[in-house]
Amino acid sequence: MEHETPSVAEPGTDRPKRARGIYLLPNLFTTAALFSGFYGVLAAMNGQFEPAAIAIFVAMVLDGLDGRVARLTNTQSAFGAEYDSLSDMVAFGLAPSLVMYEWALSGLGKFGWLAAFVYTAGTALRLARFNAMLDVADKRYFQGLPSPAAAAVMAGAVWVAVDHGWVGSDLAWLAGVVTVACGLLMVSNIKYHSFKQVDFRGKVPFIVVVGIMVFFAVVLAQPAPVLFAIFAGYALSGPVLWLLHRRRPEAADPAA
Repeated sequence: MEHETPSVAEPGTDRPKRARGIYLLPNLFTTAALFSGFYGVLAAMNGQFEPAAIAIFVAMVLDGLDGRVARLTNTQSAFGAEYDSLSDMVAFGLAPSLVMYEWALSGLGKFGWLAAFVYTAGTALRLARFNAMLDVADKRYFQGLPSPAAAAVMAGAVWVAVDHGWVGSDLAWLAGVVTVACGLLMVSNIKYHSFKQVDFRGKVPFIVVVGIMVFFAVVLAQPAPVLFAIFAGYALSGPVLWLLHRRRPEAADPAA
């Protein structure tokens, strides 16, 4: 999220002077994330599905950095928030649905493009609801599956399939179900842990650092299946916790 120069009053008047510039550094990260999503679409159109999936993951990393850079440099603004949402719509809404459509859904006729549209519309609605409820939402939880996580499930599925030599047309119906499910989870009322309450500045046991090192080694060794497993597990965690709470309402789990 990036931020424009604050308005100041014009000399001799009470009327605020319109800001003419925007902060460069956070906007560069958002623009890079937007470009990664755009590149993913182009790569998929050329049948290069593995680079397309990787581009979506790169957009996720850049999207996570822009807001942090803006907060660290005190360059937050309404412009940055709007630009970030538009970038997210391309990188996590259009790009994953078009990559999945080009890889598997195009052979399903109307169901194929309807499934892709459900996912795209779900992303738009998810982002709009998130922005509208930003000031009142419980910071500990997300309402509905976050769009970057949904995009990671879509891109990860394609990446794993391509790595194993699986043909999209053979998995078209499964791909369609995954696409629709991700779209519906984004607009659902199911709550997902945001992990914002985790204190990354606090001290941890030494074994935790060792575990993080091992985790990164595993990701680098087998990025496609590991990343897909992580985000697919996160996507399933919401419905699973919701069902457990429904069966045991006395637990009063706030995540349900």
